[in-house]
Amino acid sequence: MFQLKRNKPRILGIDISSTSIKLVELSRTDKGYRVESLAVEPLPANAVVEKNIQDVEAVGETLQKALKKSGSKCKFTAVAVAGSAVITKIITMPSTLTESDMEMQIELEADQYIPYPLEEINLDFQILGPTKGNPETVDVLLAASRSENVELRTAATGIAGLVTKIVDIEAYTIENAARLLAPYELQNANEEHPFVLAVIDIGATMTSLNVMENGDLIYTREQAFGGKQLTEEIMRRYGLAYEEAGRLKKVGGLPDNYIPEVLEPFKETMAQQVSRFLQFFYTAGQHQSVNRIALAGGCAAIPGIDELIESTLGIKTIISNPFTNMELSSRVNAQALSNDAPALMIACGLAMRSFD
Repeated sequence: MFQLKRNKPRILGIDISSTSIKLVELSRTDKGYRVESLAVEPLPANAVVEKNIQDVEAVGETLQKALKKSGSKCKFTAVAVAGSAVITKIITMPSTLTESDMEMQIELEADQYIPYPLEEINLDFQILGPTKGNPETVDVLLAASRSENVELRTAATGIAGLVTKIVDIEAYTIENAARLLAPYELQNANEEHPFVLAVIDIGATMTSLNVMENGDLIYTREQAFGGKQLTEEIMRRYGLAYEEAGRLKKVGGLPDNYIPEVLEPFKETMAQQVSRFLQFFYTAGQHQSVNRIALAGGCAAIPGIDELIESTLGIKTIISNPFTNMELSSRVNAQALSNDAPALMIACGLAMRSFD
């Protein structure tokens, strides 16, 4: 089934976040990609807490709704676990080893790299390429996560009648999608003149920084901060229930003082968080600047946040939209896609795994 490209089934990218399920299906065209279907479906409160599934039935039922809404006929899916739920490590191994020999050796030596018993984790590896300065060894990326993180996601997709083929790591799915954000710059980048892109994904409860140099992930960091703080301030200020505060935040209808007294201070806090994230990156490595910031996640939809961050930090800042140059199928609403695009980076990166 997977040998001939024309028979290879498409894989549905499914992002299970703390507040919603986001679903994207892509096909390949002569010019690039085409969006075949998509859906965003809100999750019940506390079904997922800080990206950890608490109610697998609720997640599975929400995914069923999203699947029906999208009209997709895909049966195979790719999902992702948060970086905080994964241990990654780069090791070197002899370049003469076959992949099966490498797998055997990694399993034998896993306790050196992973602080959990092998039977409690899902472990995988990817050969990155020759070790710099030593052609006799290769760099190998190890990734391990507790089995429950994988099993809960596959159980949720199973409730919706889907089969999970790939479990990825969120940072690497963002790396996939981020290559679509600046194709011209990447095409003209090289070692002497690298293009460094910082994708800052500000979701409901978590913010992640993923930095790519010439399209390759070189740094990632997560921190608790997100749009939930704005929703809670709206609740407190105006005496609203959480769901109503979240709804009015999106559709409007809040009092006149909302923008100057609530939204603008939150935007300033976002800019401070972005600055702090970049300082962590600068102190961790050899880079002292980035060429561009791309804002992703639900908070990227806040009007004017890109201009504020650009003027505050002096770095060109864009709103992430990996679908800009893609064709759209007739069942995809262009306006809805444009509105949701910044929050669909992970789902898009997962859907791109169809073509690996």
